Amino acid sequence: MAKAKFTFVQFKAEYPDDAACLLAILQRRYGNAEACPNCGIVGKLTRIEGRRAFACKEGCHIYPCAGTVFEHSSTPLTLWFHAMYLMTSTRNGVAGKELQRQLGVTYKCAWRIGHQLRELMAARDKATTPEKLSGHVEVDETYVGGKVKSKYWAKSGAKTVVMGLVQRGGAFKGHVVPDNKKATLLPHIFKDVAPGTTISTDQLQSYKKLDDHGYTHGVVRHDRDEWIKGIYGTQRIEGFWSHLKNGISSTHIHVSKQHMQKYVNEFAYRYNNRHEPAEMFRRMLAQISKGA
Repeated sequence: MAKAKFTFVQFKAEYPDDAACLLAILQRRYGNAEACPNCGIVGKLTRIEGRRAFACKEGCHIYPCAGTVFEHSSTPLTLWFHAMYLMTSTRNGVAGKELQRQLGVTYKCAWRIGHQLRELMAARDKATTPEKLSGHVEVDETYVGGKVKSKYWAKSGAKTVVMGLVQRGGAFKGHVVPDNKKATLLPHIFKDVAPGTTISTDQLQSYKKLDDHGYTHGVVRHDRDEWIKGIYGTQRIEGFWSHLKNGISSTHIHVSKQHMQKYVNEFAYRYNNRHEPAEMFRRMLAQISKGA
């Protein structure tokens, strides 16, 4: 069965102007309440022209954008919503320069919008992803950035180390870490993976004692060209790494260590919503309504 899509035509029909965008935020923050959220007086809220606000019949002013990423932004809501649509409808996201061209804003504005929306994706993912992964989890780490593929060059600090954990048939969690040492990696496993879970890893020594911590641990030896060993394997996590690296190199060209976690979160958000891609935009909008 083909996955449902949220097309650009549908998007423009739902959010044609700032008034429609503001009403969408109001409805998601307060529902279809028949009473003023401030004073409780029953009655229809009226849009205040020229302001991102509504008024009740007693004169209370309601600002739906207060406490959200829009609060201190003069950028039209239609442009914010367009950026949200682009970032949730593309496989690899949108570069700052492309946002600049599509929205017709300065690069500084486009860059800020992109990063704030990535933070929103991370917040939504955290709110909807299980606290601990279970079942069968694949764990791996990779080096991102730079042109040289040597792991020794990576260890010098020229590359960014990213650790990932993916539940088979479930969610992905990713962390930018300083290195791949045991003291660095194991705390993330203890935090993100439920005791008793089956874990697949490669032969990295940092994972060697997982059995001693209540996990069923299996290893595949990549140094021996071993990729699957019974139920154990790391194909899913390696597939995610391939998508992440190709997406960054083709779309964003370069990502600094300072901001790498935001991009990992962005790709994780898309992965964790892969079964319902049409809902990614609406779920981001729902998160905006909770404040950002």
